[in-house]
Amino acid sequence: MAIGDVFEVTEGDCTDLYYLDTGMYDTEQYGSVYILDAERPAVVDTGIGTNHELLFDALDEVGIGEDELEFILPTHVHLDHAGGAGFLAERYPNATVLTHDIGVPHLIDPSRLVAGTKAAVDEQWQYYVEPKPVPEDRIEGIEGGDSIDLGDRTLDVLHAPGHAPHQTIFHDDGDDVVFTADAAGIFVPQTGRVRQTTPPSQFDLDQCLTDAETIVQRDPEVLCFGHFGPVHYSEDLLSGYKRTLVEWVEAVREKRDELADDEAVIEYFVEHSRMVEVWGAEKARAEERLNTKGVLGYLNHAED
Repeated sequence: MAIGDVFEVTEGDCTDLYYLDTGMYDTEQYGSVYILDAERPAVVDTGIGTNHELLFDALDEVGIGEDELEFILPTHVHLDHAGGAGFLAERYPNATVLTHDIGVPHLIDPSRLVAGTKAAVDEQWQYYVEPKPVPEDRIEGIEGGDSIDLGDRTLDVLHAPGHAPHQTIFHDDGDDVVFTADAAGIFVPQTGRVRQTTPPSQFDLDQCLTDAETIVQRDPEVLCFGHFGPVHYSEDLLSGYKRTLVEWVEAVREKRDELADDEAVIEYFVEHSRMVEVWGAEKARAEERLNTKGVLGYLNHAED
C-alpha cells in the first residue's frame, strides 16, 4: 500500500466499500477515507484537505462522477477528518455535507477551527491547508439516533463525544460495519495494535470508555478506522483499547506527579515515543506531544 492507493474493503461481507490512504502528514497508513459506492454514494471523512485531489482521483477510480456523489460525511470536524469537506462540496455540486449539529457552524465558518488546530498541532500545521468553507445551504446537522438513507443501505448515527463533543460514528447495519472515527483509537497495521488518541482540548476519559462500549454493544463484523484502515472486529480489540486509554492516562498522571511541570511531562513522552520506526521521528513525536497535552488538559479540568 502507498499514499494515494485505493483498495476495496474485503473484510467480512462488505460490498462496494473502498478506502484511500490519504498520505496525511506525509505518512503512509495513518489517514484513511472511505467511499461507499451505494445507490446514493457517500464519502465517510474527507482527510486533511491537502489530500483533496487524491480523493477526487479515488472517486473517479471507483466510478463516482461529479454529479453522482450525494453525501459527504465528516465523522467530526477536527481538520484531519473534515478538512477536505469544502473542497469536496465545491467539486460535487449535488452532495450534502452531514455532520453533528455542534460541528455545523465550524464548517460554514472554519476560522475558529483553524485557530484551535494551529494551537494544538504546532509545527504540524505545515501539513494542513486552509479549509474551504462549506456553503450554508449545502450542510445539515445530524445527531445520535438519526439514520442516513443511502438507498441500498442505511447508516445509523451514534453520538460518541469522548474524543470531541461533535464526534459521531456510523453503523452500516447491512454490511455490519462501524466507521469508528476516533472512538476506537488508532489502529496501526504495522504492529496490529490500537493506540490512544487523546488530543486537546476536549478529551474525556470516561466518555471515551463509554464510546468504546457503544461499539461493543453494536457487535459489528468490521471496524473501519479513520486511522487506519478496515479490521475484523473482536471484543478483545475494544477491551484492549479501553485498557490502553486507562493505562495511558495513568502514565501521564504519574509522570506529572513526578515532574510537577507540564512541559517536562510532554517532553518526556515525546522523547520516549515507541512509534518512531513506524511513523518516522517527526510524526511520532508530534503525536506524543498532542496526546500528552490532551491528557494533561483533561487531568487539570477533572481536578478543578
